[in-house]
Amino acid sequence: MHVSVRPYTQRDFDALLDIQREAFPPPFPEELWWSPEQVAAHVETFPEGAMLVEANRFPVGSATSLIIRYDGSPHTWSQISDNGMIKNTHNAMGDSLYGIDLCVRPSFRRQGIAQALYTARKNLVIEKGLTRFLAGCRIPGYYQHAPQMTPEEYVIQVTNGQIHDMVLSFMIKQGLTPLQILPEYVEDGESLDYAVLVEWRNPQ
Repeated sequence: MHVSVRPYTQRDFDALLDIQREAFPPPFPEELWWSPEQVAAHVETFPEGAMLVEANRFPVGSATSLIIRYDGSPHTWSQISDNGMIKNTHNAMGDSLYGIDLCVRPSFRRQGIAQALYTARKNLVIEKGLTRFLAGCRIPGYYQHAPQMTPEEYVIQVTNGQIHDMVLSFMIKQGLTPLQILPEYVEDGESLDYAVLVEWRNPQ
């Protein structure tokens, strides 16, 4: 299987929506799937951050990012992403690439698709001379442990390998490090609306 990553364009909208439908089926709210207006804004504002991954030329995953100046302030997904539009929050003079979305068709998971997207993001950080890559990471296993521990304690145990979290454990394997807990990041019952800000620093 030949896997490649390229910038997506407005012509890829139907493929992007198909990927999101498969990756985030109901009860995931349909209004959180990308709209034509959002995809157009991504392509116009920061085309390098709009990524589509293909397996044998078939679209199987996507990721969207913007550039910010990181100051450590708590934030929500809506605030950092400009409600998914990125026009008002993308800062071409910033120091950090921030990932606001990544999804892979379920039938293509565990085949290196997400890893290809993270590699492309890391390469973009290096090419642009940015300090880091950041993302708000879901912790979908947290609801099972919430009665016994705080989100901070949960993240420590996942980081130490004592607990496996479907998303955060994968992020850690990609070399990302937890920085801080972000409460009320996005409506997410499994994560109890928490996210973890994770960072990969540019080695150069």
